[in-house]
Parts: sequence; C-alpha cells; structure tokens
Amino acid sequence: MGPLAGLRIVEMAGIGPGPVCGMLLADLGAEVVVVDRKGATPLVAESRHDLTRRGKHSIALDLKQPGAAEVVLRLIEQADGLIEGFRPGVMERLGLGPDVCLARNSRLVYGRLTGWGQHGPLAPAAGHDLNYVALTGILHHTGQRNSAPTLPATIVGDVGGGAMFMALGLVSGILNARQTGQGQVVDAAITDGCAVMATLMHSVRLQGHWSDRRQSNFLDGAAPWYDSYQCSDGEWVTVGALEPQFYQLLLETCGLTGQGLEAAQFDARRWPEGKEKFAALFRTRTRAEWCELLEGTDVCFAPVLNLGEAMEHPHNRARQAYVEIDGVRQPAPAPRFSATPGEIGRPPAAVGADTQHVLESLGFSNSEADELARTGVV
Repeated sequence: MGPLAGLRIVEMAGIGPGPVCGMLLADLGAEVVVVDRKGATPLVAESRHDLTRRGKHSIALDLKQPGAAEVVLRLIEQADGLIEGFRPGVMERLGLGPDVCLARNSRLVYGRLTGWGQHGPLAPAAGHDLNYVALTGILHHTGQRNSAPTLPATIVGDVGGGAMFMALGLVSGILNARQTGQGQVVDAAITDGCAVMATLMHSVRLQGHWSDRRQSNFLDGAAPWYDSYQCSDGEWVTVGALEPQFYQLLLETCGLTGQGLEAAQFDARRWPEGKEKFAALFRTRTRAEWCELLEGTDVCFAPVLNLGEAMEHPHNRARQAYVEIDGVRQPAPAPRFSATPGEIGRPPAAVGADTQHVLESLGFSNSEADELARTGVV
C-alpha cells in the first residue's frame, strides 16, 4: 500500500530526524530496513512506544566487526535510497562511504542528514535542533519581546528542516535515478532546510516590513490579531485574523467594534493598545466558552491544546488524524492519497527483531547466518 510501495530504503540507526524521515517513507509504503547497532540501548524502553520505528524492519549489526560492512552493502545493492545521520567521515571509516556504496549500486540515492551539512566550518561539530534554528534566525523570532526565545521542542529543526527535506531529497533523487539510471549524494543539512523555511520572512524583510527585533512583526506576536491569549480558566486560545475581512469579523463577534480598532489593524503604533484590549477581553471567559463562540468561524481561531487533548478534538477525530496500532494511539500517516493511501504496516520494530529475515532476503544461507552470529557481526 501507499504511493511509495516498491521503494527500498536502508536507514542507518540514529536519533532525531533520520528515524522520522524513515517513518515518513514507511508510512507511504516504502520498505525500510533499519541497520541497528548490536546491543544498543533503545531510546524508548518499550519498542511498541518507539513510534518512529513503525512500519520498519530491523537488523542488528556490530559495524566495527569485519564482515559487517559487507552485510550492509548487500542491503544497499537492493536499495533505492539510504539515510545516514552520522558526522562527516563516520560512514567512510566504516567502509560505507558514498563512493563504495555507489560502486555497488550506481542507482542508489545516498542521503546524508546532518545538522550542519557535509562541509563548512561547523560541519564536524556536534549540535541539536535548538542550535540549528538559532543559527538560521528562526529562534530569534520566538517568544516575547523582552524574554528569552521560546524553545520549539525539536520540531522546527529536526523534523521541518531535517526529516521533511531529506524525504523530499530522497524521493526526488530516486525519481531522477529512475529516469537517468544514475544515483547521487543528497547533502541535507538541517540549517539549509531551516533557511528555506524562513523564505517568507526574508521576502517580507526585503520589502522593509519585517523588523529584526523579536515580537515586533505582524506574524511573530506583535499584532493583537495574531497571538495567543489566556482565558479566565488559565487555558489559552489563538487568533490569526490576518485578512481585513477576518479581522473585522473578529471585532464584531467579540464585541470590540466602536472602540477605534477598526482602522488600526496594520498601524503598529496602535498594536499595544489593541493587545491590551484583546488580553482583557479573553480573560473574561473560559477556553470552552471562547470555543463555543469562535471555533469554526472565519475569525481564524483555535484553542491551544496539549497532546492528549489534540487526540480527542472533534476535528482531529473526524479526520482520523490519530490511529490505534497494537494498543497505542499515534498520529496517522500524512498526507492523504485518494488512490494509494498510506498505512502503518506494522508496529515499531524492536532492535534486531528481523535480523534472520533480512539475512535470508539477502541470500545468506543458514550456515552463513550462523557464522555471522558466531563471530559477533549480527
């Protein structure tokens, strides 16, 4: 099932964006085999809760043992793409660099997913999501004006700038390889992806309509009509009435007409006054009461939900945005395809759960598999 059915992807085990990228591809039908480190301690103790491993197979190898690289190369011979997220040079030291792999499979798309990329002064350094969104200017525009930036919980960098761009890069490279017969290396730096995600902000800034000062712009919390507000019960709601007709509807629905705000939507000098009025207004009702009044209207409204509440929201339930697999509620595959829908093919694979199956699929005999186990390769 899925639009990527028939694609074979090798994923070198890691944390963060690599596993998410592999999950996205598996959700859409690709066969993903994770090369796990033999004896590795899983990031999530109970394998069925390690959701980024869903739909995948796992083979556990000691990559430092002689013969381990050959097993991976046998996998690569049958693969369309590879995902690796090590620092530059690690795969080469393991005998699995791009030159070696492409020599075994000239159609392979070799995906290198790192924070800083394969070259540049920061390429050899360690880093995490927070560092990448900081370097690309995104973090600067989070949070309140006179406070520290708000941490985006590894979603903007690792997932947005990393996993998503790597998935796009792999699929694009595979499409090209099917036309030309030639694979290639995809250098997916999270900082590059984050820079691209900020393109709209750069466009507005080039027109002189975006300030480099935090919370001073119409999309970063300075405007009263595009912000979060606390309710009387301590919960929060959001409004994003960017278009003038939606802004007017917001004023009318909330009873703020006739207070001089109608003509002040894009007058930044009036924004502090508007923020005070909106803040005072939203503190007069509970979140549920505001949902009853505003949700589903064109004022561009949504409540701020926690993860558990999000699963139970009527819209997400109607969309079946969350599914239950093996007794575990989790996000459903996205996006939706009318003819070739994605699906979660199997629960998350435990480390090494499919070693024997993978070896058999690669043509290893029982005696060869036994020898790999005896020597500690698998």
